[in-house]
Amino acid sequence: MVWRAPRVAILAPLVLPMAFASAAAAAPAVPRPNVLFIASDDLKPVLGCYGDARVKTPHIDRLAAGGVAFQRAYCQQAVCAPSRNSLLTGLRPDTIGIYDLATFFRTKVPDAVTLPQQFKAHGYHTESLGKIFHTGHGNRDDAASWSVPSWHPRGGQYLLPANVEKSRQIQADAKKKDVPAEKRASLPKAAPFECADVADSAYADGMIADRAIERLAALKDAPFFLAVGFLKPHLPFNAPKRYWDLYDRSTFKVPADAAPPADAPAWAGTTWGELRKYSDIPETGPLTTDQAVTLVHGYYACVSFVDAQVGRLLDALDRLGLAERTVVILWGDHGWHLGDHGFWCKHTNYEQAARAPLIVRAPGRRAAGARPDALVEFVDIYPTLCDLCGVPQPAALEGTSFVPLLDDPKRPWERAAFHVYPRSIPGQGPGMGRAVRTGRYRLVEWTVPGKDFCERELYDYEKDPGETANLAGRPEHAATVKELSALLRAGWKAAQPPEK
Repeated sequence: MVWRAPRVAILAPLVLPMAFASAAAAAPAVPRPNVLFIASDDLKPVLGCYGDARVKTPHIDRLAAGGVAFQRAYCQQAVCAPSRNSLLTGLRPDTIGIYDLATFFRTKVPDAVTLPQQFKAHGYHTESLGKIFHTGHGNRDDAASWSVPSWHPRGGQYLLPANVEKSRQIQADAKKKDVPAEKRASLPKAAPFECADVADSAYADGMIADRAIERLAALKDAPFFLAVGFLKPHLPFNAPKRYWDLYDRSTFKVPADAAPPADAPAWAGTTWGELRKYSDIPETGPLTTDQAVTLVHGYYACVSFVDAQVGRLLDALDRLGLAERTVVILWGDHGWHLGDHGFWCKHTNYEQAARAPLIVRAPGRRAAGARPDALVEFVDIYPTLCDLCGVPQPAALEGTSFVPLLDDPKRPWERAAFHVYPRSIPGQGPGMGRAVRTGRYRLVEWTVPGKDFCERELYDYEKDPGETANLAGRPEHAATVKELSALLRAGWKAAQPPEK
């Protein structure tokens, strides 16, 4: 028998209510697995289970050993709000029509049924701790998704007195100048990193883990969907000193590939404005070697800090007798440039920004410890969790359940992953880069609405894993460009898993 996820024609956003309403049904009488849904902000695949020999992530590696760590998982846009909007609605950015941080997704798709909302409608208690939906920059949480109001830690950003005072002064000055609260996220910031000799729970992510453990104990007798969103390794790279001390600073080097790809459009990269808001970071130009090494060190420290909190959650599941009846999923909302191409932060269509970790441990599945190379997308998470828990899939979902890979990780799978990133194109105006990533290639097409403009990038990861050269303009690659351009235009429905 050939397996395929159930499909219904995708409706336009204006008629999404009908598509989603078709899946409504009474909650089942039989018990279903719980879901522990763990997000880590700006986490790239700097993990032992993804082949990084230097990082200290024993707890996430333990999760991967009991589950499946997808080696080629891709977000739909490499920035927080659009990535999370897509994952949580099961809709792609072009369907939602939102590519920025500030716009609440329901302004464009008011009747979309989110992943937790679907679980809530089918008998689950749904709860959010920390950062799940993007709530900064004037954006907000989605109350319809949760059984109880979302919980966020108070404080725990900076702890060293100089940074606390600088942050206080920035906010005081903004208040005097009547800067609206939704604009304050764009203000200058204190240091881009901090190393304080404190307990884990002094910082926000330790507080989030504390709260999550309390909630697991309180919810253990009812089916739950508990979303736990850690804030690190997002800037600033603040973590307790013990996690900085896990690493020998002298082992960190400035990336060797500190140049954009040859023949790529200059505007396709990023000027990493997010990092430049922090004190002591230059407004233009490169970092010093000392700054670069410290930031890489700080990123690794924050990854280990998050890893320790994940370990506490896994221990709580074991202690409470929940491990054998709980699906655990861990994901980073996108990747992060750590000096590669001379870039920092995310905000590109390149591999280091678009690829992120995705680990799923589901009771009873046969592929424990597998690290498949199958291409999967974050938009696939929604239908996958529905299938694992016996919850109906809303008809309008734009992803494919990868449950079959949890039993047979070597089976043939999707041909491609798709993602986007907007960019202002000099002399043209606001443009969009739409990308298709296959097992070997990535093609990016940059277009401008209403204009006859198209510029392309093509990378061959088999021969050039570091994306050192854009091949799109070379005659010998014309056939590949044509083939991938056709696939990009055909879209995700043309890249479904083949017959087994």
